[in-house]
Amino acid sequence: MPDRQYRLEVTVQPRYLPDQSDPSAGQYAFAYTVRITNAGTVPAQLISRHWVITDGNGKVVEVKGLGVVGHQPLLAPGQSFEYTSGSQIATPAGSMHGSYFCVAEDGERFEAPIPAFALSMPRTLH
Repeated sequence: MPDRQYRLEVTVQPRYLPDQSDPSAGQYAFAYTVRITNAGTVPAQLISRHWVITDGNGKVVEVKGLGVVGHQPLLAPGQSFEYTSGSQIATPAGSMHGSYFCVAEDGERFEAPIPAFALSMPRTLH
C-alpha cells in the first residue's frame, strides 16, 4: 500500500484597507488572500477554520467556524483553492495565525496549520 500523505500548504497575503479603517476611532481593517494547496497524496476537504487574531496591545480574538467564505472545498492532490477575507483590529499592527480542520477522502482527519502573518498599516514597522 503506498504511503498516504495528508498535507495542505497555506500561504497568506495580507493588505491594509485604508478606506475601511478609521485610525481616530481605533479601527484598522485588513484583507488577506489565502491560497490552500493540497500537497498530500489523498483528496481532502476543508471542514472548518480556527483563527487567532492578536492586536498590537496583545488582545487576542479567536474565530472558529465552518468552511471558508461559505465554502468547504474538496481539493485533489495538487489542486488549490484561493479566497479573500478580512479582519479588523484596534491597533495599526497585529498578527494572525490559525489552522484548518480537514478530512481526507479515506476518512483520515488532520489539521493544516496557517502560518503567522503580520497585519500592518504602512509605515508602522521600523
